[in-house]
Amino acid sequence: MKSIPKISILILSLAAALSGCGSSTGPEAASQPAHGKYQYTLSSVQAVIGRQGICTDGDQYWVSDSTKLARYDKDWKVQAENREPFTDFELEVNHIGDIDIYNGEIYAGVEYFVDGQGKNIQVAVYDASTLDFKRVFPFSEETGQMECCGIAVDPDSKTVYMASWIDDESSTFLYMYDLESGDFKGKLAMDPAPSWIQGVAYYDGDLYVTCDDGDADQSEPDHMYRIKVNGDRTQGSVVLERTFDDVTMQGEIEGLSFDAARGQFLLLYNRGARIVQGMPKGFYEGYTEEIHEVFLYDISSRK
Repeated sequence: MKSIPKISILILSLAAALSGCGSSTGPEAASQPAHGKYQYTLSSVQAVIGRQGICTDGDQYWVSDSTKLARYDKDWKVQAENREPFTDFELEVNHIGDIDIYNGEIYAGVEYFVDGQGKNIQVAVYDASTLDFKRVFPFSEETGQMECCGIAVDPDSKTVYMASWIDDESSTFLYMYDLESGDFKGKLAMDPAPSWIQGVAYYDGDLYVTCDDGDADQSEPDHMYRIKVNGDRTQGSVVLERTFDDVTMQGEIEGLSFDAARGQFLLLYNRGARIVQGMPKGFYEGYTEEIHEVFLYDISSRK
């Protein structure tokens, strides 16, 4: 959900501070910052029918669009779709963000979203096989969360994390829910807080967020940041994990997922549409539709 062009002195300063690699030059240095935990090597690119989120269990893939869900097999063939995912909700919703999978269920952050504002935020759970709606976690506005761009399941601490895209104080936190009870557990403060979060994932002890902090009009790349969480899960130190200067065309970064079985990282990226206040508003030259692609990277530890 890209906003109007937003690269500013503040964001540029944040990116420089998080990268820790001011003396590095060249595309490889930009892609692989000094504090990156993994080396990312682009393996393949798959066209998909959703623009929001991606997740995998190592055998199948799930993709979310703003108003639908799809399940793919290991060869990226569509096996199931849910084109009416909101029919059983008590509160009005119209938007799904990034998604995650755990124990045979798809976890999705859903909300009513129009022109950069969200309401009726909920954690929705769907059957991973049929994509049928199952239940929601209760949401309290007292948490201060103003929007939900994505969701991540941490099976180690039994925590569901929700992230906010809106660039205000509320988006400096990740919002935590108990995986088993659905109860709100508290907020994790990110330091320094990245801007314009699009997706969140948990992998091997760390949290990762993708951020739409590059200006597509200026061909500026977006970024992924790694969050190292402290023991009581109240604070997370943020470092730049990767710069995505190797996508087909700069556009709008979205959801992410890690495939431990294959040793891969998956990134959903959109191109072709102009995004204003989180909504598609026309197309760039040469495009008549928005293209959604999943970039698959082989990953290996840099330590």
